[in-house]
Amino acid sequence: MKPIKVMFVCMGNICRSPTAHGVFQKLVDTAGLADSIIVESSGTTAYHVGEPPDHRATMMAKSHAVHLSDFRAQKVTQQDYINQSYILAMDYENLRNMKQECPEQYQSKIQLLLDFHPNEFLDEVPDPYYGGDNGFKDVYEMVEVACSELLQKIQTKL
Repeated sequence: MKPIKVMFVCMGNICRSPTAHGVFQKLVDTAGLADSIIVESSGTTAYHVGEPPDHRATMMAKSHAVHLSDFRAQKVTQQDYINQSYILAMDYENLRNMKQECPEQYQSKIQLLLDFHPNEFLDEVPDPYYGGDNGFKDVYEMVEVACSELLQKIQTKL
């Protein structure tokens, strides 16, 4: 069976999407599904390509035994729309940007990460970049819940 590919996307790929990438990878590894699910993250812009995640995101993740230190920012490519099974945007702006670039036949792969969060009043993962450390904590908590729900959904398809 072909692996399921999951990509998390924010603007620069240094805060929210690498956090989701790391959290989901840990969940996948813990579930023993690393051979069945491939996890990636990207940004809709090339502002930070090649850079590591923001140190605040890295520290928050590390406090939960999630490691982001090997990640480097990359930009979503046209090939990603073809190859990924799930392309999960952190907010409406990045969702719109991808929907504009993505060929029609792959549009259904793109959705918001928080579509998987049980709190129906949450829709966007806020960008913590210009906020304080609490923003990174809030992002981590939202992402952790949504990723857990996402994995449960994917497991029903394996």
